[in-house]
Amino acid sequence: MLQASFIKYQLNFSFGAGTSRGVLHQKDSFFIKISDKDNPLHFGLGEAAPLSGLSLDAKPNYEAFLNQQLKIYFQNLSALDNDFWQAIPPEESALRFALETAWLDFQHGGKRLIFDTNFAKGQEKIPINGLIWMGDKAFMIKQIAQKLEQGFTCLKMKVGAIDFAEECSILKHIRQQFNKQNLTLRVDANGAWATAEALERLQALEQFDLHSIEQPIAPQQWEHMSLLCEKSPVPIALDEELMYAPTTPQKKILLEQVKPNFIVLKPTLHGGVAGSQAWIELAQELQVPWWITSALESNVGLNAICQLASHLGASGFQGLGTGQLYTNNLASPLQVNSGFIQSLPQESWNLESLTF
Repeated sequence: MLQASFIKYQLNFSFGAGTSRGVLHQKDSFFIKISDKDNPLHFGLGEAAPLSGLSLDAKPNYEAFLNQQLKIYFQNLSALDNDFWQAIPPEESALRFALETAWLDFQHGGKRLIFDTNFAKGQEKIPINGLIWMGDKAFMIKQIAQKLEQGFTCLKMKVGAIDFAEECSILKHIRQQFNKQNLTLRVDANGAWATAEALERLQALEQFDLHSIEQPIAPQQWEHMSLLCEKSPVPIALDEELMYAPTTPQKKILLEQVKPNFIVLKPTLHGGVAGSQAWIELAQELQVPWWITSALESNVGLNAICQLASHLGASGFQGLGTGQLYTNNLASPLQVNSGFIQSLPQESWNLESLTF
């Protein structure tokens, strides 16, 4: 008989990570294990990592929620099939992603193999952006120098927490050294700008030859966002917005009404594996480019997202470099080098700190 259990694990940032919602020092992840009672050493592992203040399913007592839901889903269950996932609402995005990937891992022998792709085999390197966290100007410029020294050719800078003029001066500092042919620049406002100021700011950013800006205004303002997408000189990517369209009809209406230049997929936030696949099918139908990114998961969730990106045929720079943010991340075969992430099959996982 199949069984599921979980533990809570606190991840510690290597520095105070500034966001538009404050400064993060720690975050909680919940690791879910699917195993067979007759063979407990064969288990699949998934990660549920809702972000407090952002994820729609981030509940005050997430442990009690998980305990209740796992009892419901696994009661008297001897096997899982495709119908199993339809019992999990897409709004329970983090749990859905954890269970999907834990089950796929279990099916593939419990070896942290989610999708049998070239990435999982160590034969594919995925280009990624170097993430520049919010902070004062000196802190952000220091991060930029480090990422460039490490060989990144795409940077993604968080904006919206310090003075806008200061942020522009940082972007100017970058562009004085590297043009758009040598360095791709993305920015992410995380919905921090007021609607009244957004277009003016987007026009001010035009001079920096940006690839895109993610979520300039808060979600659920489709009329305003549609107008921005129409008038902005900087291409706009939807991110948090996607959380508010969990069903396929809602997804289609959103893309058709807002007409974004890009969408950014986070499986933990956007309906797990199935939800991400649904978004991509619609985006391809409507010719909207996309990329995939992590949402501060540990290496367990990051490994699953990397394999999913490979499985889905992601192209261009992906947002998969967050595994380096933690002082106590789980040792894994994942390695970031010269702006690429890859898996080294000869390296082992170290899961000794996970006691179920």
